[in-house]
Amino acid sequence: MILPVCPQVHLRDMLNTLHLIRLDYLSCVLTVAATVLIGKKLWQGWVVAAVNSAVVCVIGVRTSQFGFIPANLFCIALYTSNLVNWRPKKQNQ
Repeated sequence: MILPVCPQVHLRDMLNTLHLIRLDYLSCVLTVAATVLIGKKLWQGWVVAAVNSAVVCVIGVRTSQFGFIPANLFCIALYTSNLVNWRPKKQNQ
């Protein structure tokens, strides 16, 4: 028997799961992954770096270290610019 799931219950469960994740370790893994990918000149590294900056923003909010937020928002904008410039350009035929 399948019971309907209330959206509020689903949201609460998701938030509880997020509180269990060690964001510092996640950020560490994302930093290393982004560095390796960018070092290999793969544009996907900029996406990973942007996700990592978003994680650092969440860490800043959780720990009331709000100085992390503007710096990482700036980094996300910089990564977006780099992503646009690094993506392969389509050749006009």
